[in-house]
This record gives sequence, C-alpha cells and structure tokens, in this order.
Amino acid sequence: MPFTIFAAAALAAAASAPAAEPQPLVIGQTVTLEALGQSREVNVVLPPDYDKDPAKRWPVIYQLDGALRQDLMMGTGLMRWGALWGRSADAILVGIETRDRQRELLPPTGDAKERERYPTAGESALFREWLADTVKPLIEARYRTDGRAFLVGESAAGHFVVETWATSPGLFTGYAAISPSLQWDFEALSRKPLDAGPRPPLYISLADEGGATESGMMRLLAALPASQPYCFSDRRTELHHATALHGLFPEALQYLLPTKADWLEEYGMVLRCEKRGGEG
Repeated sequence: MPFTIFAAAALAAAASAPAAEPQPLVIGQTVTLEALGQSREVNVVLPPDYDKDPAKRWPVIYQLDGALRQDLMMGTGLMRWGALWGRSADAILVGIETRDRQRELLPPTGDAKERERYPTAGESALFREWLADTVKPLIEARYRTDGRAFLVGESAAGHFVVETWATSPGLFTGYAAISPSLQWDFEALSRKPLDAGPRPPLYISLADEGGATESGMMRLLAALPASQPYCFSDRRTELHHATALHGLFPEALQYLLPTKADWLEEYGMVLRCEKRGGEG
C-alpha cells in the first residue's frame, strides 16, 4: 500500500475511534501559607518511588523562587533527570514562592541607589524565620524526611543562601548559591567575618557577572577556612547570569547529594570545582 494511502487510512481509523478522556497530570502537592503579610505557594514534588516503600525516608531540597510560574518545573525536571542518570540522589523537592524578591531575600542596604531602586528590600531575616519556624516543621511533620535538608537559590536567592549559611548554618544540611548577588550593600556579606565553628557544605558559582559581584565572590572565597567543605564552580567564560541556574542546578545537586555512580564522567556529568575545601 502506498505510504499516502496507508497514512490516510490510519488517520481515518484514528478519527473514528472513541476519543480518550484526558486525565489530570499531577506532579505534586501545594499548600498556601502566609509570610510577611502575603500568601504564597509552597509546592512539594515527591520522588516517583515515594509510595513504594513506606519505611523509606528522603532528603529534602528547598528551592527558592519555586512557584509554579517561577522555577519549580525547571528544578523538578533537572532533579529528576539527575536522579535517573544517578548523577545525584533522589529527594523531595519543596518549591518556595517568592513575591517581592528583594524584600524577602536580601538584608537592609546602606547603598542609597539600591534603597531607591528597591524601597521594600531588607527583610531576609524575617523570611528566614518563616522558613525555619513554619515551612521546615510543616514538611518534616507531613512527609517522610531523613533529616537532611538542602537550600538552593540563584541571584538574590543565592545571596539569601550565603547569608543563611553564614548566619544560621545549622538550619540546613547543605547549601547551593548559584551566581549570588554579592554586590548587594557594597559587598557587605563578603566583608563580614565568619563566626568560628564548622559549617555545612557550600556549593557556590560565578558566571559572567563581573564588577562588584565578582569581587564580592573572590573576597568570600579568600575568607573561607581550609577546613570548610565547599565547591566553587568558575563559569565566568561560559555562562551568563541568565543561564547559570539552568546550567548549574544539576551540578549543585551532584555536589550536595552525591551517588556512587562510576559512569558519570564518561557521559560528561563532571562536577567542576575550580576551588575546593574541607577534603583533608
């Protein structure tokens, strides 16, 4: 039968068949909470095997800017892709919606230009309290978590990650700050001395931001003690600020949630740390 006739016959058969009823495609759960006087989504995506073994417990990734219309779908897809390849361990992903990012993710600034541009900025401490007192207890009570919790953010959210790691290190098990906005407040975060004591692992990266963002990063790296576990991924010649999260989210998870897979390098899934600490 010529191809054109065969194709026409197939289309006719398909048209005459009863139409399948579309079903909802459910990828997770959502709860609406209030923080800083505004309601917001907290979205939870469970591993595909979550219901197969009721005794198994899972680590949790807290993704800032994690609303459905923000980065939730990207983070979920990249996490699942990493788990399928064995690049990083599977986990519960919790997407935290942000509404006014400068207000929620950044501390006060002494820079008059920044205050003029972002007049609501400066309440990151209150947002951190909300995460610690409301979101984490809710997730730990409702889902089978294993005690490990990782905070991931980019840009202003990356600054929030570094600030949390510096001021409240015990809140999370590990941290990933992708292209953090370390230029904020005249690079103040990188100038503050770190309190003594061990801190969880920190994945941190730099794209082509340049200027005060880059100098803030270099100062922060120089201040890290040799005992601090960290991975610095230097992508200044490869990634833009707008592509850093997409490019490095899988690598951040590979550092924070490593597996024993021995085939990753063969497929180009290399954890690049131009500088590392805390391995001795």
